[in-house]
Amino acid sequence: MIIYIDKVIADLLPKFNVLAMTMDVKYDNSEKINNKIQMIEKQINEEYTLEDILSIPLIKEARDAYKKLGKDPSRYRLACESLLRRIVKGNELYRINNLVDAGNILSIETKRSIAVLDLDKIKGDIVIRLGNENDIYEGIGRGIINVSNIPLYCDEVGPFGSPTSDTPRTMITEDTKRILLMIICFSENNLEEDVSLALDLFKEYANSSNVKKIEVLRK
Repeated sequence: MIIYIDKVIADLLPKFNVLAMTMDVKYDNSEKINNKIQMIEKQINEEYTLEDILSIPLIKEARDAYKKLGKDPSRYRLACESLLRRIVKGNELYRINNLVDAGNILSIETKRSIAVLDLDKIKGDIVIRLGNENDIYEGIGRGIINVSNIPLYCDEVGPFGSPTSDTPRTMITEDTKRILLMIICFSENNLEEDVSLALDLFKEYANSSNVKKIEVLRK
């Protein structure tokens, strides 16, 4: 598998990048990860207000990127911003399963959108391109989303993810044995640290093994 960044996005956003890896994992619905989540919720509540979130450098850079692509980041929020806003508003994070929860923790700690996808449901190479008005896109738990001018992750079947929301087709289930993990980067800061954190989180909470880096190229 190779991930290609379409030329339109590459030209508009020269710093746009994706850190991607595949790994074998163990699906688990235990409460092992709950203490970590509660600690992060407490930390975010103490550190940020809703206004503060917009000033976080990586959040601001991602929002500015959406604006440059022609999308309103306040109407179509990036997933990482939505998670932070949920916590600051006093709501707990959803508890889904260890794989999705680890991805949410990674998103909050890196301040980037994270995709945790069932690798066996992805067909062929991946192209990240701008969505258009002809794309019919269903977000998980959100129904049909207008993804025009949003980066879409597409395989041979069609779009399956975006920095705003992923689709049911590649979502994690109890049958998931292998994942594709993608860290969506709108700047070049902290890349090595983010990969290291990802490896640590999925090792601790998903017994990850057979980790392989995925090549990301610009078309």
